[in-house]
Amino acid sequence: MGTVSTRIVTIPNLLSLLRLLLIPVFLVLLLGGRYGWALAVLAASSATDFVDGYIARHFDQVSRVGQLLDPAADRLFIFSTLIGLAWTGIIPWWLAGMILARDLLLVVVGVILANHGYGPLPVHHLGKMGTFALLTAMPLLVLGAAFPQIAIATDPVAWAAALWGVFLYWWAGILYALEAGRLIRIPGDAPSSASDSLDV
Repeated sequence: MGTVSTRIVTIPNLLSLLRLLLIPVFLVLLLGGRYGWALAVLAASSATDFVDGYIARHFDQVSRVGQLLDPAADRLFIFSTLIGLAWTGIIPWWLAGMILARDLLLVVVGVILANHGYGPLPVHHLGKMGTFALLTAMPLLVLGAAFPQIAIATDPVAWAAALWGVFLYWWAGILYALEAGRLIRIPGDAPSSASDSLDV
C-alpha cells in the first residue's frame, strides 16, 4: 500500500463528496414514490463507492481526508437509504435498526478512542465487504419496488445480500471494538496519530 497523503482535492475525495450530495436527491425521489429515478441515483452512488476506492488504490491517491470521507459517505448514504426504505415499507424497521445500532456502537467506540488520544481506526475489510453487500441489496430492493413484475427474482437476492451484509457489518464492528479495547489497555501516552497505521 502506498503512503497516505494529506491532499484534500483528489478524484476519490470528489467522488465521495458527490455521493454525499446525492443523498437528499435520492431521499426526495424515494419518498415521492419515484422508484425508477431513485434507483438510478442509488446505482450511481454505489458505482462511485467502487470507483473512488479503485482510483485511490491504483493511482496512489489514498489520503487521510479520503480515509475519513469515504466511510462517512458510505454510512450516511446507508443511513438515509435505510430510513427511506423503512419509511416507505420496502424493508422492516427492525432491519434498519440492526444496521443503525452497529453504527451507534462505532460512534461510542470512536468517542472512547478519542478520549484516550487515538484517532479513528482504519476501516476493516469485513466492514467494506458488509457495506458492499448492503449497497448491492438496496438497489435490488428499490428495483423490485420500481418494477414489481421482476421482484420475485430480485427480492430473494436482495434479502440474501442484506442479511449477509448485516452479519459482516456487525462482525467488523465487534472486531473494531475489540481492537479499540486492546489499544486503550496499552500503557503509556497514546499519540493522536497512533491508530493511523493500525491494520485492524
